[in-house]
Amino acid sequence: MFKKQEADNFKEAETIIGPSVKVEGDFVGQGNIIVDGVIKGSVTTNGNLRVGEQAKITAVVTAANALISGEIHGNVTIKGDLELTENAKIFGDVETKSICVARGAILNGKCAMTNNEIKDNKKQSLEKTEPEIRL
Repeated sequence: MFKKQEADNFKEAETIIGPSVKVEGDFVGQGNIIVDGVIKGSVTTNGNLRVGEQAKITAVVTAANALISGEIHGNVTIKGDLELTENAKIFGDVETKSICVARGAILNGKCAMTNNEIKDNKKQSLEKTEPEIRL
């Protein structure tokens, strides 16, 4: 039996990739996605992403927020909060605003903590400055 919170997450999910499902190619969605199967390619959503314990993703992953319990091989970009449970395994670079890593989780790659507003401001200031040339 599902806990009430897990059942609510299923109601809010736009797409559920079940444990027997394999997806190859670019997977693009606007809403919340739950992955319990296999994905190879890329996963992009403006919503939230939940990766189940049995899920295996070999892809570039982009989402608003994510809860990872499975395995990801590829770079991960999360605009908001990223949570790695004790069973999570990420083999790739991570860019996120905030991260919570449980004991036992594996993160094998670079982790960059970013704020999109700060990133945009830095980009604008770099565009305005001209390089100094020294001889």
